[in-house]
Amino acid sequence: MTTKENKIYTDLLIIGSGCAGLTAALEAAEIGQQVLLLSKREVRDSNTYRAQGGISSVTIPSDSFESHIEDTLVAGGALCDRDAVKAIIEQGPEVIQILNNHGVKFTTRGEADPESRLDQRTELHLGQEGGHSKRRVLHAGDITGELVVETLLARCLEHPNITIMKNCMAIDLIVSQRLGLLQENQCFGAYVLDEASDCVLTILAKNTFLATGGAGKVYLYTTNPDVAIGDGIAMGYRAYATISNMEFFQFHPTCLYHPDAKSFLISEAVRGEGAVLKIRKNGKMVPFMDQYHPLASLAPRDIVARAIDKELKQTGETSVFLDITHQDQEFLLRRFPNIYKKCLECGIDMTKDLIPVVPAAHYCCGGIKTDISGYTDVEGLYAIGETACTGLHGANRLASNSLLECLVTAVNAVRHIQKTDIDLSQFPKDIPFWDNTNTIESDERVVITHNWKEIRQFMWDYVGISRTDNRLKRAKSRIRLLRYEINEYYWDTRVSRDLIELRNLASVSEMIIDAAIKRGHNYGLHFNENHIDLEPEVNPIPFLLKRRG
Repeated sequence: MTTKENKIYTDLLIIGSGCAGLTAALEAAEIGQQVLLLSKREVRDSNTYRAQGGISSVTIPSDSFESHIEDTLVAGGALCDRDAVKAIIEQGPEVIQILNNHGVKFTTRGEADPESRLDQRTELHLGQEGGHSKRRVLHAGDITGELVVETLLARCLEHPNITIMKNCMAIDLIVSQRLGLLQENQCFGAYVLDEASDCVLTILAKNTFLATGGAGKVYLYTTNPDVAIGDGIAMGYRAYATISNMEFFQFHPTCLYHPDAKSFLISEAVRGEGAVLKIRKNGKMVPFMDQYHPLASLAPRDIVARAIDKELKQTGETSVFLDITHQDQEFLLRRFPNIYKKCLECGIDMTKDLIPVVPAAHYCCGGIKTDISGYTDVEGLYAIGETACTGLHGANRLASNSLLECLVTAVNAVRHIQKTDIDLSQFPKDIPFWDNTNTIESDERVVITHNWKEIRQFMWDYVGISRTDNRLKRAKSRIRLLRYEINEYYWDTRVSRDLIELRNLASVSEMIIDAAIKRGHNYGLHFNENHIDLEPEVNPIPFLLKRRG
């Protein structure tokens, strides 16, 4: 990384510090690339860090790629890209080995079950989650994401080719089409708000990776951290990259329902170990998932979330419950130490009490359209992890396929840039600095907070688990007005993190609404009550969104 004429130059700019960003940074640094990795807040603020379940991959002879592929295709419906599914799943063992090489240690059978035979104790303990026909989820207790991030971060911090800057908020990508240059659209880097100095940096890079994660904060209730705004998707759209599958937003069925929980997730792995979903009817706790799917409580997430939503509306209850009281305390403490501790803090003893849960926005299956190397239709711009849409997830993500995709696309993206020969000296000499002329300091922050709350509320009410034509129409009307207000405020006011996030939040919300309106038939995570009786399309296609003009 060098600074010249008040511009920062680097080989690779990575925006985002979750599993995808950290993996890409290490892979690129190892081949001699100078890497600048930006984190919007603290490096650990990411969806990856909160991931409890694990990473799905075929690792034992009794499992097969074919089985994993089939499970993924069934969950994602007719909208999966079969070639992408096959390629990503077959690369699973390779990227697991890369994590092992970096020092990530997954739970073994001996650690999960001290009573296992001596010759089994060093074998991996594999979890089973909804939609999987086999046990194939590698995990580290119930804090897999935390362990992966801490391990990769430690390696990044000690690598001389990697520079990490935190509290740096990317504002917009620098692309030729926005600069009015008559050439194929190319990304040159990004404008970035450095909160420490309160100035906007101009960062130029041979290649730029968007690894900003998901967009759960678009919704009122979410399992995601506060940073998950969908920043990368919004920036990609403004840079004329193609966006796909935004109508498919996954709601995790089991978020802990308690005033002190703050979006705490009860991992699907709990149901994988035998927990049963129940609801209170006539004073009794009764199972209900067997009415909705042959796999009952282990059905795919979209089915479980809709079933819970329907049961809550029919009964008027505020939550359903997970019952895993058949397991003893020793097992629960060993398998789910973090979940056990959190529940106990909320006055819930998993060995005796049922755990109250509700659905919450969890995972964005859509994003910037890419191949399995994360390459977009903007030269020099890559999207990896949840920011991207490779076609792996289709209309509904299979549990624990997300970290697998993060790893595969990160590794492949770095291999892809090895094949390119981009020369920073050939970049346009007149790339402008950020211009805040004629802007003023914000003296009406209520504009930001009010619009933020309103968007998240109507997205939950109108564009959530269950949708209707009228609700979507209302949502579109509101977001159109709010986008106009926000853009006017944005161009008149000095940028701040809150304002940038609000702008991105509104942009991503409108993409979800537009895609949901276009999608006439129900598939996977998109469920419109007015379209229940429509015959499925023979060959459904992804709906693409692209900025014009």
